[in-house]
Amino acid sequence: MNIYIKALRAPFLAGSVVPVIIGICLAFKEGHFIFSFSWITIVGVAALHLGANLLNDFYDAKGSDPINIRLTPFSGGSRVIQDGEFKAGTILVMAILFFALALASALWLAYAGRPLVFLIGFLGLFAGWAYSAPPLQLMSRGWGEIAIFFAFGPLITLGAYYVMSGQLTWQAFLVGFPQGFLITGVIWINQFPDYQADKEAGKRNLVVRLGLGASRYLYCLIMIFSFVTIVFLVGVMGLSYLTMIAFASFPLTFKAMKIAWKKHLTYEGLIPAQALTVQMVMAQGLLLSLGIFLSRFMNI
Repeated sequence: MNIYIKALRAPFLAGSVVPVIIGICLAFKEGHFIFSFSWITIVGVAALHLGANLLNDFYDAKGSDPINIRLTPFSGGSRVIQDGEFKAGTILVMAILFFALALASALWLAYAGRPLVFLIGFLGLFAGWAYSAPPLQLMSRGWGEIAIFFAFGPLITLGAYYVMSGQLTWQAFLVGFPQGFLITGVIWINQFPDYQADKEAGKRNLVVRLGLGASRYLYCLIMIFSFVTIVFLVGVMGLSYLTMIAFASFPLTFKAMKIAWKKHLTYEGLIPAQALTVQMVMAQGLLLSLGIFLSRFMNI
């Protein structure tokens, strides 16, 4: 079982499940909640995420992963192909099976009265495919980070809200921005240890293009903007002040930024910052969800 968890990079599922919870809580605040729909949505989004992880490993096995020696628990791929635990073809088949599960979830929801799930799900599938697969391979062209921002942030919160309510709103889209910035932060900090291998393999993501020195500035800005957007959601989009509880997670962010600033050239020293960035996805996202959830019962 451990080998499958490793291949799927299952611990990173927080990056897709937490935005689903945020979208569901927003719908719940407005009086919309269907228990069965919520679980089907989580299964479908998680399947898309796992399929994208596998697809990424499949294509990176022909690129930067074989020459990457700066491995951390959070970057460098799952290594199951490089370590001979799975053949590349098996990983591709697994990816297709997870995408099929996501399609089945979308079919179920569409039949139940949510036809736009197909469009939203297709955009998510396209982003996962385009990030890793040729001819687009956005991860190598400096567009991958933007695709990840939308696919793992506003697109998921909008989709989850739509499944619960049957409606599409700007608030449901924008409430995913904090998570979009954080998951981009995860991708960003994970590209630091991969920098040399990515550069040699021609994988010109934004960290490779900007260099490690400049990229640490952008990492800090990305993390800070995850909180700035919460202020925007409260002040401009009318989200409850209770959502400001998410700022309780800021000390984790500050610690991660300090480590990244000082240790950006030493990949072993970056591991705590990588761990903290993943923790931030969960901590801020769940606190934001809690604030939205409680706002249904408290007029704040």
